[in-house]
Amino acid sequence: MSVPQTPSTFGATTIAAEIVDGVDLHGRRAVVTGASSGIGVETARALASAGADVTLAVRNIEAGDRVATRLTADLPPESGKLTVARLDLADRSTVAAFVADWQGPLHILVNNAGVMAPSEVTRTPDGREQQFGVNHLGHFALTTGLHPALAAANGARIVSVSSTGHLFSPVVFDDLDYRFRPYDPWTSYGQSKTANILFAVAAAERWADDGITANALMPGNIADTNLARHMDMQQVAAFIASGELTLPPQKTVEQGAATSVLLAASPTVAGVTGRYFEDCAEAEPVTERAGSVGGVAPYALDRDNAARLWAVSEALVG
Repeated sequence: MSVPQTPSTFGATTIAAEIVDGVDLHGRRAVVTGASSGIGVETARALASAGADVTLAVRNIEAGDRVATRLTADLPPESGKLTVARLDLADRSTVAAFVADWQGPLHILVNNAGVMAPSEVTRTPDGREQQFGVNHLGHFALTTGLHPALAAANGARIVSVSSTGHLFSPVVFDDLDYRFRPYDPWTSYGQSKTANILFAVAAAERWADDGITANALMPGNIADTNLARHMDMQQVAAFIASGELTLPPQKTVEQGAATSVLLAASPTVAGVTGRYFEDCAEAEPVTERAGSVGGVAPYALDRDNAARLWAVSEALVG
């Protein structure tokens, strides 16, 4: 399926509010993970402003409540309702509880939460390397658990927030958890972000008959976000100086949320599925990482890789 032309005004500097201008989401229900900070907040704001009832799925309920209160005060009266629910993607029990508590159809699921490049290897309570465990497996368990609700929506959209960091590494199936190879924060992050794309590819194929679309995206280099809270900034500076890490121009959080909101709500991409977007457009393929600050690696869209990851993930989450 070809990607429809989006308005010429949609691009790297588009903000989320522009995407939903004129879009009516009343009667739709959405979940945004990691919606207590950064682009998650702006994604929730945009969807609610268009009329969607949005659940902020967050680790910290108090932080989520503060965001919901602030957004409710800012948004016009005709906006959708904001609710807060606990979700810790590292803790499988909270994922199961969230799924069990959900009632009725789910029209939009934005898998936005994530962790980025802890300097030391850390693991989830069930022993998975943290970035793969949180960024991919937590969202995998959540989304597959919510599949009946997504199917019931008759046209649901899944949005998987990935990163240009996927260029740092494919999914290394023989050592997902860094048990045998030396831990590296950037290849670990890259592997998890590749997994986010492959999940969208696999879900798009498996769930097409349910009317579900699934796409992944790179939000951009966001100036103000909590994602980098675990990072060793001296290590990051050295990585940039070495030429191993090249960053695209910075975006505001409002600009960073735009591509997520495009895939979640815009009629211009209705029916598009299994793709990877950046700057509000489908990304171009790249064949080598050197000098690349965008684009998508072929291994991240490979259907065999996607199918293998799905099978492995099913086995890991039980």
